[in-house]
Amino acid sequence: MVEKNETKNEEKKSISFVEQFVEEDIASSKNGGKIQTRFPPEPNGYIHIGHAKAICMDFGVAEKYNGVCNLRFDDTNPSKENTEYVDSILNDIKWLGFHWGNVYYASDYFQQLWDFAVWMIKKGRAYVDEQTSEEIASQKGTPTEPGKPSPYRDRPIDESLELFNKMNDQDSIEGSMVLRAKIDMANPNMHFRDPIMYRIIHTPHHRTGTKWNAYPMYDFAHGQSDFFEGVTHSICTLEFVPHRPLYDYYIDQLKEYKGETDNIHDNRPRQIEFNRLNITYTVMSKRKLHTLVDENLVCGWDDPRMPTICGMRRRGYSAKSIRDFINSIGYTKFDALNDYALLEAAVRDDLNAKSCRVSAVLNPVKLVITNYPEDKSEEMEAINNPENEADGSHTITFSRELWIEREDFMEDAPNKFFRMTPNKEVRLKNAYIVKCTGCKKDTNGNIEEIYAEYDPQSRSGMEGANRKVKGTLHWVSVKNCLPAEVRIYDRLFNVENPSSDERDFRELLNSDSLKVLTNCFVEKYLVEKKPGSFLQFQRIGYFTPDLDSTPNKLIFNRTVSLKDTWKKINK
Repeated sequence: MVEKNETKNEEKKSISFVEQFVEEDIASSKNGGKIQTRFPPEPNGYIHIGHAKAICMDFGVAEKYNGVCNLRFDDTNPSKENTEYVDSILNDIKWLGFHWGNVYYASDYFQQLWDFAVWMIKKGRAYVDEQTSEEIASQKGTPTEPGKPSPYRDRPIDESLELFNKMNDQDSIEGSMVLRAKIDMANPNMHFRDPIMYRIIHTPHHRTGTKWNAYPMYDFAHGQSDFFEGVTHSICTLEFVPHRPLYDYYIDQLKEYKGETDNIHDNRPRQIEFNRLNITYTVMSKRKLHTLVDENLVCGWDDPRMPTICGMRRRGYSAKSIRDFINSIGYTKFDALNDYALLEAAVRDDLNAKSCRVSAVLNPVKLVITNYPEDKSEEMEAINNPENEADGSHTITFSRELWIEREDFMEDAPNKFFRMTPNKEVRLKNAYIVKCTGCKKDTNGNIEEIYAEYDPQSRSGMEGANRKVKGTLHWVSVKNCLPAEVRIYDRLFNVENPSSDERDFRELLNSDSLKVLTNCFVEKYLVEKKPGSFLQFQRIGYFTPDLDSTPNKLIFNRTVSLKDTWKKINK
């Protein structure tokens, strides 16, 4: 009996608190046991990894409990929204591996919301306020001091109805009027102090054009949209905790408006809040991300340094690695700052299992195998992925002249330098053991060429060729390689938590977050690889072809280094 209880407790611990709430509702047959969630992005920018956390929860809960997750665009502010963002959000959610039941828009409900607002005015529960936004803000009070009522709070219902209709006219003036709910100016919850329900915006809407000039506020549209769609669990981030009572208040009003007065607290969406995702060395504020793009501080929304999903995809992150990272940090009721290294570790774990191993030299110096025939070349077998035999192999051409990494040679090396140095042997990966015989320098003392002799009996795979040497180097053939540009990306900011720093966040940008290497060489096999391919440049890191890469100009982005070197460098 004790063992059964322990097993039960372990199962409880293995699910998130959000899932526990969902299971409680299923057990009590709330909403008839139906599970319906939604992901409600505002189409005013590209979604980032913070949104991915919400996506994993919203879609994950629906999938786990045999429900449905719908996608609803919160398009209530046409001045910031457009179809470009809609299309990008659809694409990013698909790429992450999730599928929605239906696609909805808050604009689908504009007429219903308008009619509901008219009903609230007629009930004396809403009024048109002609004060400026500054005047309204000054009357809000503080959490410990009550607010002051608007001089328009008790205006006649007919007058508010007339003005509300004028708010939707094309000749109305933005900022001249708002519709406010008439609730309680002394309520300790500031959101109850006559919140704004509608404001005037004359920017044409990306779906409704110029039909509407008065638009609902998020707090007024959000809960009602959930209710219209039959959402059972409205899962959102912690900043919406103080909004929850207002969310429920509007739904109470809506149920009364629709005549649903019985069991008013049963058939309603249940709002559950979890901690939002914050990561070191980046920002999640959409306003700041807009600034980075608009001021050309980065190269667009899909810049590989950006925390956007499209940026991470272009950098070479896999969808699975992002989901694995989110699952590893979990969901709590407390905000935290997650180490960027945890995300990179998840990327390494996934890419190690799926990346094709290839040879690339980023800082080349020529190695000449002096006893290898000048007119000879050999095709060496290279295993694509030692983690997965089914990935097969490809060939790489070996010849007399090779490119190796400049850092792999040292003329006067310390004892523990196990790479190339005079009179010592190293193995050239997939090829032969060679012994360095010397080097050639220019007039400034820089190494121009390195010389070595190979052992013809030491080819990889040959019988008796497995004698041990301490160093193994990667290489590409001078005559059988391709030039490439390689972009090395790093943290976008220099400080761990730029969002909490009092300085202008522009001043905190890492000037070394992008280094472009133009004198690189890669094996010819890479001309076949397309953007989205997962590659490991052996001994260097994980890479992917950039979207701008062509067969005539190969460009690769570093996804992540083989090991975390950031902390070591920045101690």
